[in-house]
Parts: sequence; C-alpha cells; structure tokens
Amino acid sequence: MRSPRAYRRNALWVAAMVHRLSGIGLAVFLPIHFLTLGLSLRGAAEFDAVLRFADSPAVKLAEGGLVFLLAVHFLGGLRILLVENFDWRVNQLRLATAAGGAAAMVAFAFLIRVL
Repeated sequence: MRSPRAYRRNALWVAAMVHRLSGIGLAVFLPIHFLTLGLSLRGAAEFDAVLRFADSPAVKLAEGGLVFLLAVHFLGGLRILLVENFDWRVNQLRLATAAGGAAAMVAFAFLIRVL
C-alpha cells in the first residue's frame, strides 16, 4: 500500500507547489511595490531615499529573486494551460524541468545586467 503522501515525491507535484508559492510571493510583493510608488506622490526627497535604498546589492539580489518568481509563475501557468487544454501528458516532467531551468536563466541574466 502506498503512503498517502507518496505523491509528494512526484516532480510534477513539486512543480505545482512551486507555481503556487511563486504566486504567493508575487502577491506579497505587489502591495510593497504600490506603497513604494505611492511615496513618489509625497515628494521627491522621500522617493529619492527609497531609490538610494533600492540601489543596494541586497535589494538587487532580491529583485533577481523576484524575476525568478515571475518567470517560474509565468512558465508554470503556461504548463498548466497546456495540460488542461491539450491531450498531451507524456512530456510534462520535461516541460516542468525546462520551465524551472528557463526561469533560473532569466533570473541569472537579470542579475548579471543589474549587478
């Protein structure tokens, strides 16, 4: 008899979980982003302080993580659209692995550009 949690060792389950977690990460980021943009309405001095903070290496690294989350979420969503709308299930694991690799390459390219 299989363990009730044996499915969690499946790579496609991990891909689905990464897709959900990346969505949560993006949802947490958006209010912070809007708050930061709202500071520009208070005046140039406050917004300039935020921009100086955003120019630090730690924030640049966090932005790279954000780009990774965005790429993972986008590519995971495309994978789900393919699975749900087409009768194509043989290469799902390869597609999920390729999506993760592509997201990592996009984030790495972003980090090289900004650092």
